[in-house]
Amino acid sequence: MDTTVADPVRQEPTAVTTTIPGTSGRGTAHAPAAAASATELTKVYGEGETKVVALDHVSVQFMQGEFTAIMGPSGSGKSTLMHCMAGLDTVSGGSSRIGETELTGLKDKKLTQLRRDKVGFVFQAFNLLPTLNALENITLPMDIAGRKPDQQWLQRVVDTVGLSGRLKHRPSQLSGGQQQRVAVARALAARPEIIFADEPTGNLDSRSGAEVLGFLRNSVRELGQTVVMVTHDAGAAAYADRVVFLADGRIVDELRDPNAEHILDLMKRFDAKGRVS
Repeated sequence: MDTTVADPVRQEPTAVTTTIPGTSGRGTAHAPAAAASATELTKVYGEGETKVVALDHVSVQFMQGEFTAIMGPSGSGKSTLMHCMAGLDTVSGGSSRIGETELTGLKDKKLTQLRRDKVGFVFQAFNLLPTLNALENITLPMDIAGRKPDQQWLQRVVDTVGLSGRLKHRPSQLSGGQQQRVAVARALAARPEIIFADEPTGNLDSRSGAEVLGFLRNSVRELGQTVVMVTHDAGAAAYADRVVFLADGRIVDELRDPNAEHILDLMKRFDAKGRVS
């Protein structure tokens, strides 16, 4: 299945203008805070001869109201970085924060609560419950938490991802692209501080992938959301405001206001084993 996504035509100026949560109207974020950050983050698997350093003292910030893509060769640590910063995996050393909350050392109950209340997730597998319709899948995390959705915000999210006419349909009645839109809406509905997306277009054809990336782009531009996306696709990464490049478990470069051509030029610097040439 073709998962290559076309490089988007950028209409916005270089300065990213977003609606910042908690403010009215549109405004430019001149000095946004970090929605998530890592300092000297390390992740090691195994020991001795089987020791693998997946993350090697990584320090990075993902700013509020910004769309960041994480790229790098296979095995470079992309997904490991996302999982550690989202609280889905433990770290071997260093610091990882969501907003001002340090994840290292949080007990399971507090970590689960933080992920539920402050973090949204979109994965390559849509992870929808087949017995629930689209709306029920969107509100499921809030239902489990015993929270009522903000109906005005929920309607805005549904409109942003273009699902108004499909809310009563179950996953089996939706296309792959529509199912991923439901997953994006579910991540947005609780108004998290940050959304982590791991290869969100990996199971989609190019047209559906472009639609989903457009919705993620719009969630940043129109809703003031913060999105961090792991991807191997230069066309997908071109939807972001910033691309961070990993190799050998380290951040080796970054690119602002990217396009697919510039991304591919940088990717050529990495050899098949992920080393910088």
